Amino acid sequence: MRVGVNQGYEPDQPIAFSHKIHVGENKIDCRYCHFGAEQGRHAGIPPANVCLNCHNKIKKDSPEIQKIAKAVAENKPIEWVKVHNLPDFVYFNHSQHVNAGVDCRSCHGPVETMGRMRQDQPLTMGWCIDCHRQQGIAPPPGHEQAAAAEFLSEKMPKAFVGGMDCAKCHY
Repeated sequence: MRVGVNQGYEPDQPIAFSHKIHVGENKIDCRYCHFGAEQGRHAGIPPANVCLNCHNKIKKDSPEIQKIAKAVAENKPIEWVKVHNLPDFVYFNHSQHVNAGVDCRSCHGPVETMGRMRQDQPLTMGWCIDCHRQQGIAPPPGHEQAAAAEFLSEKMPKAFVGGMDCAKCHY
């Protein structure tokens, strides 16, 4: 596995979890489990007790659900294997993207079809920049950089001033 070019990486997890069942068949919104996606930089892996919101009644006798219940009862974290790795010097802010209306599938792929989570996109710098170029990213009105962006947009594309600024992801 190489950082940033892990497209197709699909590791075994300590507990089998199917996005295909939860998102695809049961139509559970990503933000129900990944509630941090709207508020912060990280979407985060949900705490095990979030799983038990439903699974204290549904399929509670399943061996996989029993592992979750045991972790909660013993107050021990589940050691999930990270699927989407970015280099240490890259910072991705989920809330900026989610609140701008970017669909989770844009980066994470068709999770509703994944029995096991995998890194669907390359998540390389070039891949991100291509998306920003296609979207014509610029700071929102009223943002501290908006005036500078407006001034500079006469001299360069708005995409360069907004989402193309190196410091947007590297700080």
